[in-house]
Amino acid sequence: MNRSVFHLTLPVLFGYLPLGMAFGVLFSTQLDYAWWIAPLMGVVIYAGAGQILAVSLLAAHAGLLEVFVAMLVLNARHLFYGLSLLRQFHGAGWRKPYLIFGLTDETYSLLTSRPRGPDRAHEQEIDFRITAFNQGYWVIGCALGALLGKNVAFDSTGIEFALISLFIVLTIEQLKALGQSFPIWLGAGAAAIAVMILPPAHQLIGAIAIVTAVLLLQYAKTRDTENFEGQEHG
Repeated sequence: MNRSVFHLTLPVLFGYLPLGMAFGVLFSTQLDYAWWIAPLMGVVIYAGAGQILAVSLLAAHAGLLEVFVAMLVLNARHLFYGLSLLRQFHGAGWRKPYLIFGLTDETYSLLTSRPRGPDRAHEQEIDFRITAFNQGYWVIGCALGALLGKNVAFDSTGIEFALISLFIVLTIEQLKALGQSFPIWLGAGAAAIAVMILPPAHQLIGAIAIVTAVLLLQYAKTRDTENFEGQEHG
């Protein structure tokens, strides 16, 4: 079974090892912490972009509140991953909490796209192993990168740009998938407003608050319009 799970997760291995190493190097070169805290973050937090974001914010001396809010917003989509798989995880017993915890983008994609047999317990065991293998790849990458950053002297100038590059790629992929540019322009506008009117320590939370408020207003307006049109047709 482990061999088949390894084959299923091989594409994730090729992605998680280099990205995990990039995080480990970034962690070791930007923060004055012991190297083993990097793989520990991979075990306890297990959020690639979130961990990179946390390192960048901590290196910029951001407060814990800013780090918490930023990571919560960044990883909020994982809540919906878990909700959408509650039926698939039903009856998984002690495995269920970990299955929900380990739902990264790549793991969710594997669990929802692979062929499934009629034996629910067997399939849940495979789901559990896929999730564990993927996290193992990430933790190994974090450890290797942290050790490399601590023990090999090299110029790490600009490595923090890995986070910016990652979010540019994610933004482009979201734009391709959704076909809507409004959230992108809204985020850029909110960031510009926050930079102009707020002190640096509160700019991130300010921008997030502006985006959240505008999206809630847009949602309320869209819902009212749909209800009005429904009443007219009724």
